[in-house]
Amino acid sequence: MEFNRQNLRASHELGWFILDFVMLGLLIINLIWLVFDSVYSIAAVQSAAQSHLPVMAEMYDPIHQDFLFYDGIFVSIFLSEFCLRWTVAVRHKTYSRWYFYPFIHWYDLIGCIPVAGARILRFLRVFSILYRLHKYQVIDLTQNRIFKFAQFYYDVLLEELADRIVVKVLSSTQEELRHGSPLVNRIQRDILLPRRDLVVSWLSERLARASRKGYLPNQAALRTYLEEVVDDAMQHNADLRRVRQVPMVGDMVSEALERAVGDIVAQVIHQILSDLASSENHAFIEDLTEAVLHESASNEQPSAVESQFLDVVIEILDLVKQQVMVKRWEDRL
Repeated sequence: MEFNRQNLRASHELGWFILDFVMLGLLIINLIWLVFDSVYSIAAVQSAAQSHLPVMAEMYDPIHQDFLFYDGIFVSIFLSEFCLRWTVAVRHKTYSRWYFYPFIHWYDLIGCIPVAGARILRFLRVFSILYRLHKYQVIDLTQNRIFKFAQFYYDVLLEELADRIVVKVLSSTQEELRHGSPLVNRIQRDILLPRRDLVVSWLSERLARASRKGYLPNQAALRTYLEEVVDDAMQHNADLRRVRQVPMVGDMVSEALERAVGDIVAQVIHQILSDLASSENHAFIEDLTEAVLHESASNEQPSAVESQFLDVVIEILDLVKQQVMVKRWEDRL
C-alpha cells in the first residue's frame, strides 16, 4: 500500500495518524506475542525449547510465568488510548450522547479484557485503524492485493447466491403460471375494480393526451389520406361503376357520392378522435373499463389466446433464467 502524504497533510489529523501508527505497531507486537505465548504454553513446545534453545527458554520462562503482568502493560496502553479518544469524541460531540462511544467501539473495550476469548478482538483494532487511514485517503485499501482477492471471492459468493435465489423465484413464478395462478384475477377483483374511478381518470387523461399530440397536429394529413382511401375503394365498387354508366348524370352522381362518402368518413373519424382528445371522453372510457374489468374478473378459465400468451411469458422467463445463470465472475477470473 502506498501512503498519500498530500492527503495526510490535508487531513489535519497528523497527530492522530501518528498515534494510529504507534498503536498499530503495538497491536502487531502484542498479537504476535499472544500467538507465541499460546504456542509456548504447550508442554511439548516447552520441552523442545528447553532441549534445543535453552538460553531462549531460560530468558522467556519468567515472562511466560508473569504473562498477565506484561499483558497488563499493553492493556493499560490500549485503555489509555481508548479513554483519550472517548474524551475527544465527547468534547467534539462526535456522537449524540457522551456514552455512545464505548458501545460503538465495543471491540476496543472488550479486547482489553485479559481473557483468552476477548484478547482475539484486539485484532479488530487493526481493521479500525486501517479503515480510518483509508477514510482520509491516506492509504487505498482497494488497490491492495489481499483486498482484491477477498473482494473477488466475495462477489463470487454473492453472485452465486443471488443467481440461485433469482432462478428459484422465476421457477416458482412459472409453476404458478402453469397451474393457473389466481393472482391476475385477484389483482383485477381486489385492486383494480375498487379503484375503478382512478383507473378511468388515468386512462382518460392518457388517451386525451395521446389524441391531442398524435391526431390534432396531423388532422389535415389524416383527412387527405381517408379521402384517398375512400376514393380508391369506390373506384373498385361494382355498384358505383353501374351508376357511372347512366347517361348524362352518371359521372356527376358518382363524383357526388364519392365526395359525400369521403367527407362523411373523414368527419366521423374527426369527431371520434376529437371526442377522445377532450375531457368528455370520460364516460366512454368508464364504460369500456367497466366492461373489460368485469369480464376479465368473471372469467375463471383463460381463453386460448390468454393461454398462448402465458406460454410466451413462461418461455421468456426460461430465457431470463438462462441469462441469470451465466457466470460473469468466470470472465473476470
